Amino acid sequence: MMMPDGVARIGIIGQSRYGGLEDALTRVRRVAEQNGIEVLAEPSLARLMPGAVGFSADEIDLLVTLGGDGTLLRGARMVAHRRVPVLGVNLGYLGFLTSIAPSEIETGFARMLAGDSWIDERFMLEARVVGRDGRNDSTYLALNDAVLHKGGFARVIRLGVYIGPEKEEVGSYSADGIILSTPTGSTAYSLSAGGPIVSPTVDCILATPICPHTLVLRPLVLPSNVEITIEVLTPSTELILTVDGQDGEGLQPGDRLLIRRAEASVPLVRFPGQTFFSTLRRKLHWAVEHAERPPLSAR
Repeated sequence: MMMPDGVARIGIIGQSRYGGLEDALTRVRRVAEQNGIEVLAEPSLARLMPGAVGFSADEIDLLVTLGGDGTLLRGARMVAHRRVPVLGVNLGYLGFLTSIAPSEIETGFARMLAGDSWIDERFMLEARVVGRDGRNDSTYLALNDAVLHKGGFARVIRLGVYIGPEKEEVGSYSADGIILSTPTGSTAYSLSAGGPIVSPTVDCILATPICPHTLVLRPLVLPSNVEITIEVLTPSTELILTVDGQDGEGLQPGDRLLIRRAEASVPLVRFPGQTFFSTLRRKLHWAVEHAERPPLSAR
């Protein structure tokens, strides 16, 4: 999808623990001023940007995140309901979801404003906690994953897993927890737990057990149009729902976690040549030097 025309006002969020934040913020402000773009920033950046008072998704045409993937995930949840495009500037180590480095801010903005960019649409998950005691439901959005895992002592927990409106039983999971992820999140926690890498163009939800107690318990790839229900079966065990590694709450025995594809989605700004597989090669070091392999025509 092409980048929408017209960027009159941008919002900036950042992670203060990164040393390059001040330089990146200066670059963004300078290029915005050169192009007549108004800049808004979250209050935590007030030290570097006096007057930063916060903003809402309704007020901006573009969100710029200065940090790593965690900062982008936080920003994505802020603007998902309005589908505001997100441009991630990587100040961290991996930056799998981000698009440009701080040194590329000027050229990145120039290309974007000239129409030399495109939108990489990523769907999200809706995670809803339904309490056994009739308490109010809690609902969260996740771009990467919703993880139900144990807290406190190291012990195996049991979870009932069901799919569809008829709640067909998949099985009882004995494990340290379970990861429900989007294809976007397949390269995050799910990958480290043994889950598959999934292209973001595939409409599916991954269910990856964490340290399963049974060797035959494997990750599942499920259609994105099914609702997944997770029920806490282990008595007297503290469980924690963590959404994108940032939000969440505790669950008690008898509580249920409902996972489904959300109506909200996140448009990530990309540039020509930035594809999922080029990112895999660069970030996961899958590339092989051309001098070490024969050309395709010679194989």
